[in-house]
Amino acid sequence: MVAKKNKAPRNKTIELSRIEAALYISQAIKLNSATNLSDIQNQVICQDCFKAMEYLPSSFVDLMIVDPPYNLTKNFGKNIFKAMEAESYLAWLDSWLSKTVRLLKDNASIYICSDWKTSLFIPEIAGKYFLLQNRISWEREKGRGANNNWKNCLEDIWFFTKSKNYTFNLDSVKIQRPVLAPYRDKKGNPKDWQESSGNKFRLTSPSNIWTDISIPFWSMPENTNHPTQKPEKLIAKLILASSNEGDFVFDPFLGSGTTAVVAKKLGRKYLGIEQEKEYAALALKRLDIADSNPQIQGFENGIFKSRNSGF
Repeated sequence: MVAKKNKAPRNKTIELSRIEAALYISQAIKLNSATNLSDIQNQVICQDCFKAMEYLPSSFVDLMIVDPPYNLTKNFGKNIFKAMEAESYLAWLDSWLSKTVRLLKDNASIYICSDWKTSLFIPEIAGKYFLLQNRISWEREKGRGANNNWKNCLEDIWFFTKSKNYTFNLDSVKIQRPVLAPYRDKKGNPKDWQESSGNKFRLTSPSNIWTDISIPFWSMPENTNHPTQKPEKLIAKLILASSNEGDFVFDPFLGSGTTAVVAKKLGRKYLGIEQEKEYAALALKRLDIADSNPQIQGFENGIFKSRNSGF
């Protein structure tokens, strides 16, 4: 994709010139034989995931985050994913998910994204291989309304683990919320809340309903032209909760690179597979940008902030 001229001053969408596209795609790798862990660490594979996964080593993944095509007809660059009958989509899910099982460590965690309709299929297939722990529903506030139906602004993320032994770092994903009734004890000290720069807040445990996520749009520096890009803040919650620094994060449908970018920003190793050259190049450019800008919007000083919280 050639970068557009005369872009609005506030438009921060990441684009590629022809020279950049050629440069970055040359940095992607392609697998033709069995690989060692050192060959794939912190890499982007530009290849069909079904073929690439055949050559990956076993038991190297601590956390797998998957945002597969939903059962919708959608144009992903030069590739079009076409909606299927339910049974065909179930078989398609199984065809790639079954290949990931041997890649995961015994204590690995798995998150699988879905829309409301696709969500009906995920536990049926993933439940064959993994233990279901929870379903996260998050508010996707962006999008048009419908004239004859409720506006669709909800997506799900299914949380599975490979065994009963898994990582979950609760303190890493607590949310900073404003305190409306700042009670104090008899000595005048804050009771179950904190104060910073005049703002009163408490850290609360996150639920499985998330209303603090903003979908990337043109004035956000993480935005790309990918049609189903997930927010960095969303992925950061999954990575911080279910992995530790130095762990290996894997995404077989990398898209424009959000999982790899956030893993890098949070000190994890990563591997992503993306078959579309343009998106693989965008992912590699974003990984480059992360070296100089490790910020994640909505996550500051180790704290997730409520959307539009003002602090």
